Amino acid sequence: MKLTISTNFDAGNIEVINAEKHDNIQLKIENDTNSDFLQWFYFRMQGAKDQACKLNIVNAAEAAYPEGWDNYQARASYDGEIWFQIPTTYKNGILMMDFTPEFDSVYIAYFAPFSYEQHLNLVNSAQMSPLCSLESIGETTQGRPIDFLRIGDGDSSKKKLWVIARQHPGETMAEWFMTGLIDRILDEEDASSVSLLKKANLYLIPNMNIDGSIQGNLRVNAKGVNLNREWATPSIENSPEVYYVKQKMQEIGMDFNLDVHGDEGLPYVFISGIEGVPSFNEKLNNLTDSFMNNWKAINPDLQDEYGYPKNEPAEANLMICTKNLAEEFKCFAQTLEMPFKQNDNIPDEIVGWSAERSIKLGESLVGTLLSIVDEL
Repeated sequence: MKLTISTNFDAGNIEVINAEKHDNIQLKIENDTNSDFLQWFYFRMQGAKDQACKLNIVNAAEAAYPEGWDNYQARASYDGEIWFQIPTTYKNGILMMDFTPEFDSVYIAYFAPFSYEQHLNLVNSAQMSPLCSLESIGETTQGRPIDFLRIGDGDSSKKKLWVIARQHPGETMAEWFMTGLIDRILDEEDASSVSLLKKANLYLIPNMNIDGSIQGNLRVNAKGVNLNREWATPSIENSPEVYYVKQKMQEIGMDFNLDVHGDEGLPYVFISGIEGVPSFNEKLNNLTDSFMNNWKAINPDLQDEYGYPKNEPAEANLMICTKNLAEEFKCFAQTLEMPFKQNDNIPDEIVGWSAERSIKLGESLVGTLLSIVDEL
């Protein structure tokens, strides 16, 4: 059987340079749409059952975050549901994967994908709960609806808690996280969820960057715009995803926002805060400590030894989502980062950081929010 490699599906990304020999398959990651960013890959390989394959991504050194390849292991799946790590090394600018498939067809990806069909299933299923309503609040640059979930009774006297995810489309762990959060907060037999909704309403954007997700981008939308640098001056032309979401935030109000991401380089789960915004004060400092300590106690996947450097006072970049919203709404906001690699804090040698662990982390946010909601 002839070896073939294809990407003609949602989020597919790879260019085949040469696939004539199983032991020397030459590949290139394609650039994000209208952008120089590249790192996300996702393809299907057929015709290599029981063959020792060596797949070489020859332009890995040109990736947005080449340090992301150090100690990284690519993910593979035979059925698109169960993903596992395959031996991967990075040397002399080439990402090399050594893999002998057990079946005729196998998917290989940067991380477990989360397709547009899965996104639609997630939001359409959520709306069937009496606690939830689904709304399109605008369209992407390519005309797709921006899906917005309201959860709770809408009582404006309650705390207003926002969670948004996947501004960077290749960070698929962010929407896996949202799956866990949504499923748990809508569970009417979960005491923590019921208690939280007595005190708060939740406002969720499970995927901020639908177009980029479908096109197999790591970081930008269809216009080539990094949405996480658009929050000071979003535009309908270039960043409608941010424009319409921020408009909705201003309409509803905000007491809390979590922006959910993945980090290419660090093999840890961590949060990045708002220490550098001009309005940062003792209350926000105490909330930061409570949020981190409580979440670590609930889910030890989270840690605070490794992460991004804190901004100096009043030196935060207010174009970035978390900093911008914290300053505009004078509220508590945080960025969550999950790894593409292993979680070295609690490693799993078979699957590394995974969709399943991301889901569990999303579920654990409910109890964490319940622990601080009265302080917001």
